[in-house]
Amino acid sequence: MQTLMRDIARTWDDVVAGLHDRRDTTAAAALLAADVSWTELPTGAGGTGHGPVLAHLDAVVAALPAGWARTRVSRTLDVRRVADELRFSFVHDRELPWLLPGVPATHRPAQVAAVQLARVRQGRIDEVRILWDVAGLCGALGIPGPGEPSCR
Repeated sequence: MQTLMRDIARTWDDVVAGLHDRRDTTAAAALLAADVSWTELPTGAGGTGHGPVLAHLDAVVAALPAGWARTRVSRTLDVRRVADELRFSFVHDRELPWLLPGVPATHRPAQVAAVQLARVRQGRIDEVRILWDVAGLCGALGIPGPGEPSCR
């Protein structure tokens, strides 16, 4: 069972490293199931199916801001899922359509907390949900919070 859990963690780590470290969506997508579902919350960005998810990941990687770095705070795994609590830091130097759609760059340094939940089936990632602390990020950037006109 521990070997299975290590394999699940390694699969997810390879996807995350492909996206955030190497910015290689093709390598990351190779580890996704054909019917993968990927959802960024609270915006609802993402997709279902390999093509739409790859298009979403291409858009995310193309829009990653300067200084983008991630730090894992905690991890929980079982035989089907991995849950990571993370902190991302960056300079808000461009619009982040998956995270703050329609919000122009503030050019401020920022940090945002996130929880990533990934489910693995037959050695492939078949579901990803990422919950971003948009309210905290908006506060740090000095812009209106969720539900207010300029930060949805």
